Amino acid sequence: MLSFFGEQSIASAFIFLSLISVSGILLGKIKIFNIKLGIAGVLFTGIAFGHFGAQINAETLNFIKEFGLILFIFSIGLDIGPRFLSSFKNNGIVLNLLSTIVVLLGFGMAMLLSFMYSIDVEVIVGILSGAVTNTPSLGAAQLVLEEQLVDGVAAANTSGMAYALAYPFAIIGIILVMILIRVFFNVRISQEVVTYDNEVTGLSGKVTSIHVKVTNPNIIGKTIEQLQVFLDSEFVFSRILRNNEFIIPHKKLELLENDMLYGVSKKEHFAELELKIGEIKKTDRIEISGNLTMRHVVVTNKAIAGKTLHQIGISEQFPANITRIFRSGSEILPHKKSTIEFGDTVRVVADTKSIDTVTQYLGNSQKSLAHPNLLPLFIGIALGVLVGSIPIFIPGLPVPAKLGLAGGPLIVALILGHKGRIGSFDFYMTPSANLFIRELGIVLFLGCVGLSSGAQFWETLRNGGYTWMLFGAVISVVPILIVGIIARLMKINYLTICGMLAGSMTDPPALEFANALAPSQAQATAYATVYPFTMFLRILLAQILVLILL
Repeated sequence: MLSFFGEQSIASAFIFLSLISVSGILLGKIKIFNIKLGIAGVLFTGIAFGHFGAQINAETLNFIKEFGLILFIFSIGLDIGPRFLSSFKNNGIVLNLLSTIVVLLGFGMAMLLSFMYSIDVEVIVGILSGAVTNTPSLGAAQLVLEEQLVDGVAAANTSGMAYALAYPFAIIGIILVMILIRVFFNVRISQEVVTYDNEVTGLSGKVTSIHVKVTNPNIIGKTIEQLQVFLDSEFVFSRILRNNEFIIPHKKLELLENDMLYGVSKKEHFAELELKIGEIKKTDRIEISGNLTMRHVVVTNKAIAGKTLHQIGISEQFPANITRIFRSGSEILPHKKSTIEFGDTVRVVADTKSIDTVTQYLGNSQKSLAHPNLLPLFIGIALGVLVGSIPIFIPGLPVPAKLGLAGGPLIVALILGHKGRIGSFDFYMTPSANLFIRELGIVLFLGCVGLSSGAQFWETLRNGGYTWMLFGAVISVVPILIVGIIARLMKINYLTICGMLAGSMTDPPALEFANALAPSQAQATAYATVYPFTMFLRILLAQILVLILL
């Protein structure tokens, strides 16, 4: 019995949770066939400690578990809030529809298995949560079980065991599906990278800096605005050399014969540019002289984050132009519909007298990037708990549903993250602070779930628990295999499919595997596109599943 300080001691709780966390994080870093458990390692070390007799006072354990869940859920919501609605734009609608099919298929299969094999509600909801590697849905379901059942704590512990049994194969299963789709459709990764870069980022290989001499009489006298419409984003201006002096190209500036237009383009557009404008030459080095200068600026002005270049209107406000956007390792060729996100680095060409003003307008504040803003955390927790306690009457359910301590904070965080600012209150939280709170929350939650489930884990596994693993494998593989095949038949990029499948399972280890396939942003972009709505559905449907089957 590992009770060095006594079961009721707060000190023992800290000791056990610290040991569980350290050993679990180290376990999660171990790679087997390039697959890692990740943060789920904490769950399994918690189970091991519980099996060997480690105990924490029940009330203390429950408080730490639920507090960790709130931290985790809220930080997720705050992070995905700004892009929650935008994720449904353009191809995001298709990807979210496909991920929704994955979620609903898994939900339907869990219902079917429960009726066919008379599986208890706490078991099937644990299997479902583990099979889709969604810890928040487990937490949400456990809260409903504890509220609705007389022996709710025991039922919640059982759901934790079912989750742990279904989880390992879920990670392997989604990776196997990615491999099967690749083999079945004879996918060439290199070709998928080229296709994605060409279609999504607007680039085909390296962007080329060029200058074009205006010799076409059809464009002489035309304004820059008219020329941009004519070129249709084939060429991004940075500056114009006229009479041996560089000037910034603003919308109303009229083109003169022999003007030298400097900017960037793709090689495949060179032939058309020569026909439309004139002779092209490569700019071997960045030629900035006279009263112009160039600077790389980090966007930290939250007022312009998420807006398009057209909405921001840099060239209208200042003698300046944004010629390049660098985001998460990608180099984006900007056009008027390109959005600027917080943390982007942009290349600005501007008048030397205006460059400091432009820089200040865009932000470029390291303090803003590093300073944690804890205000949204505590406001959100309070509001989230209140929202989560509101009863929701759904026809057909025996009792009113509640968003609870999982759904309430998630909804509030999504709203605050999307709004960004209400009056004088700024709800932005730095990525580093958000990640720290998220990781702390999930470690506390998984450690407590493992510890509370560990005492009965091995006995449950011996007495038929292996069938839970089989049910979990079916729920894991079948939905994503069906949707993955459908997506490829729809001619969706393979790397995008991998990211979408990982996001539909809210599975970071699967995303790591997908990212290792190729140095592309396709996987992470698709993951981020479907993650917000998928997370919301997973949490909501886990609670509905419990209420339906009670």
